[in-house]
Amino acid sequence: MAALSLAENSRIARFNLQNSLLSRQKISLLSWTILQHSRNDNAYSMPSATPEVFAASGLTNLGNTCFMNSILQCLSHTRLLLEFCINGDYKADVNRANSCMKGALISAYAKLMESISRGSELVSPNEFKIQIARFANRFVGYSQHDAEEFLIYLLEGLHEDLNRTDRETMKRSNSFDSSDLDHLSPSVQALELWNRYTERENSKIVDIFMGCVRSSLTCTNCGNTNHSFEPFLDLSLPIPLTSAQVDLEECLKLFALEETLDGDEMPMCSVCNNRQKFKKTLKIQKFPQILILHLKRFRMDHDRWTKLSTFVNCPIAAFDLTKFSADENAAAAVYDLYAVSNHSGSPSSGHYTATAKNPYTMEWNCFNDSRVSSISRSRVCSADAYILFYEISETTCSRL
Repeated sequence: MAALSLAENSRIARFNLQNSLLSRQKISLLSWTILQHSRNDNAYSMPSATPEVFAASGLTNLGNTCFMNSILQCLSHTRLLLEFCINGDYKADVNRANSCMKGALISAYAKLMESISRGSELVSPNEFKIQIARFANRFVGYSQHDAEEFLIYLLEGLHEDLNRTDRETMKRSNSFDSSDLDHLSPSVQALELWNRYTERENSKIVDIFMGCVRSSLTCTNCGNTNHSFEPFLDLSLPIPLTSAQVDLEECLKLFALEETLDGDEMPMCSVCNNRQKFKKTLKIQKFPQILILHLKRFRMDHDRWTKLSTFVNCPIAAFDLTKFSADENAAAAVYDLYAVSNHSGSPSSGHYTATAKNPYTMEWNCFNDSRVSSISRSRVCSADAYILFYEISETTCSRL
């Protein structure tokens, strides 16, 4: 049975805030969308094409490890991370002083990426699995797990191995509390909070995958609004139950839908000095280079897990998310789909596969453990789509 406890948690950020990851960039007020970062930060620029470096490879199923293989195939097609590994750039960032793995996880991951990129007929991820199980012992053995859960643990582990921060800086307070910044505008609050973390959490994983959500609470009695900010590596999107087919944008609208906090959920209003009804809204404060969207297909219903088989229509190119930005003056945030982790079957007896676009030839392939086959663009989206990997549009970046 798939382990779904983390996947169905309603939190936005996938890390405990004590371990929240934030990048070290010195940013301006308008640099919360990835496109502003692209102008001055090499971490966010599109790498030069090297088509000869990558070919499709199947992965051995070591025993119920299809969840792992699916995520590894998606990440192997993440061009920024792939080239960082196979070019050996990661070696300069390994944090042997503070990481519990002392670089063993990123080393095993990079070695696996090198093997995959060579286009071997079949690659065994056994050495990598040993290291991820050392980092998170829930992956010891050969039980089935939830792919999204595995993805977050893996990114967290790679971040720890690659965190460029020294030991002394790591000892400093790591709070994402904005209570002392309420007198500032939301954009300035976000900037200050981000900079508070830049000296503590700083890795290539953060450069590529980290985003930030702004949560706004408005008192319906006095109109006072408070803002809080939460980092995320992926966004978990609810699926509307209105029909058998929905658009991905409908999922995002449901995620950002205004919520009323009433009854036992009423917060304390600092102006009214009493518990009041509040309106809550969510917006994306910072768009990441790679945006990972997790579709919440699994839910608990009468003490048993059930799965939504709704077909979610996912735009493959030019997916404009600007309307979900917290900053009305931000540059456009347009994304292209490049990988999908799929789940077929039921929660108790399912199977994971991956669909991914070669970052150099732009050809789509389907990865079913050891089997690799080409797939047409029209078949990329299916009712099995579970985790969507989007990258900032290269066309959009080229216009800057």
